[in-house]
Amino acid sequence: MGTREGGPARHPSYEGVWRFTAAAVDVSVPQARHAVRDLLVRQGVPLHDEIMDGLLLIVSELVTNAVRHAALLSPEIAVEVAIGPEWIRVSVEDNHPYRPKALEADAGQTGGRGLLLVREIAQEAGGACDVEHTASGGKIIWAAMPLAPAAPVPDAVPRRGGGAAPGAPGDVPSPVTSPRTDPSVP
Repeated sequence: MGTREGGPARHPSYEGVWRFTAAAVDVSVPQARHAVRDLLVRQGVPLHDEIMDGLLLIVSELVTNAVRHAALLSPEIAVEVAIGPEWIRVSVEDNHPYRPKALEADAGQTGGRGLLLVREIAQEAGGACDVEHTASGGKIIWAAMPLAPAAPVPDAVPRRGGGAAPGAPGDVPSPVTSPRTDPSVP
């Protein structure tokens, strides 16, 4: 891929990967949300307002889950933001071995819907989310979304919970969605 002059294509200046750690305590939830928002603004990421709101809610939910459920075995958590030319991925890593399942809606539950909410926000934006084990025995929970809302397909029935068909605007490119085992490698 090249520019009009025939040289190599330039990546947008906002692309990159940022990682920070925080204590697994309640105050880290708003701190992480503000840090991600400030990063996106500082980098000039062309993020649609609707996606920004959903992304910040996802960060809050993922950090809250790590604080509530992993702090005993993981006193520190890591938040990573990876930004590509058209996609953004946020992930939260902790050292607790429990891997929560993608929760199904259960009218009888009074709580425990955070990951369901994360999945719904990501999918409605045309993205995806998942939970994966780390090499050290902990887990990474990530969500990836396009920078702009997915364009609706004409005459298509909206799909809820099933994801997009292969090749559809909702497909998440693997370089953005796959958590890296070594965040220092671009």
